[in-house]
Amino acid sequence: MASDTLHRRGLMFILSSPSGAGKTTIARRLLAEDQEIALSVSATTRPMRPGEVDGKDYHFVSQDEFDRMVEANAFFEWAHVFGHSYGTPKAHIRAGLKEGQDFLFDIDWQGTQQLHQKAQADVVRVFILPPSLDELRRRLIGRATDSAEVIAARMARAQAEISHWDGYDYVVVNDDVEACFTQVAEILRAERMRRTRQTGLIDFVRELTRG
Repeated sequence: MASDTLHRRGLMFILSSPSGAGKTTIARRLLAEDQEIALSVSATTRPMRPGEVDGKDYHFVSQDEFDRMVEANAFFEWAHVFGHSYGTPKAHIRAGLKEGQDFLFDIDWQGTQQLHQKAQADVVRVFILPPSLDELRRRLIGRATDSAEVIAARMARAQAEISHWDGYDYVVVNDDVEACFTQVAEILRAERMRRTRQTGLIDFVRELTRG
């Protein structure tokens, strides 16, 4: 944060969407263009893949260590997915928020619900919708990475995920990726300006009213 700006508390910026709605594209651009937000790094028990870096892509831990963290209530949210465990560690996030660091979360509606229950005041929830199911199907087919059966399963899951749209603070339709990114960036800027997050305002206003 620039030295000439008032101190503020960071926020937890959640982006959720069904597969193919463009969330990953928006998230990558936000991280590339905004120096005040960093990707939240999850802990996981799954094996490290080629090219991944411990502490950057994930915190790679054993199942025993993960279970100990669950017992110690060390996660904001956690889940078992496809035979492996994933969770958002509290300590690093809490320290960063206090210093004014924002964190980007790429999680589904269940993780969003858990995060909001535990850190409601710090959480901003944004859901990205496709312009239509036909367009979503076209995008999934266009990837040319999945079989027809996988695409059908993704479409079914997408409709289930879309049904949770009303559990978010903001809903953006990604018909045009440029317009969608602009809207998401505007939401982030506005949320940073909330009075309750402007912790430096108290002393600043006190100085203004002293004389």
